[in-house]
Amino acid sequence: MKTLLALLAMTAATLASDLQSIPLKTIDGKDATLKDYASKVLLIVNVASECGYTGQYAGLQALHEKYASQGFTVLGFPCNDFGGQEPGSEAQIKQFCTTRYQVSFPMFAKVSITGGNKHPLYASLTKDGEVQWNFEKFLIGKDGTFITRFGSDAEPEGGNLEQAVKKALGLP
Repeated sequence: MKTLLALLAMTAATLASDLQSIPLKTIDGKDATLKDYASKVLLIVNVASECGYTGQYAGLQALHEKYASQGFTVLGFPCNDFGGQEPGSEAQIKQFCTTRYQVSFPMFAKVSITGGNKHPLYASLTKDGEVQWNFEKFLIGKDGTFITRFGSDAEPEGGNLEQAVKKALGLP
């Protein structure tokens, strides 16, 4: 039994390491990885500026502000895969997010999360099923392992998503 538990722990650590080493680009074009957020609880969200769920930017920003000092951050990944709802350039997306929703959480370059051009981060995150629409959310633990995912309709504040964030942070 101890050997099986040790093997499972090593597998989880390897998957976390793989997830953290995937190359990313910030919305400003700088190289990054999830290692830059080591020992933080992360909420990875595919975002779009012209979606019915775009108003969730406000809740994501509020959640980010509420728990940032406890080691939490939201990471936004613009995506144009669903209904062409993120047609702008990175500069346009950044301006929209910062002026309309005062987004201060890290934003990344536009990515594809479906089909043959799927970004490696999303290839890793969607092994249990494809992303169905904009604003799906993936919760990653402090150790870099996947915890759970939430659909587009999961509001950032006040419900199961916020409870999962608090639990991942070790808060009551």
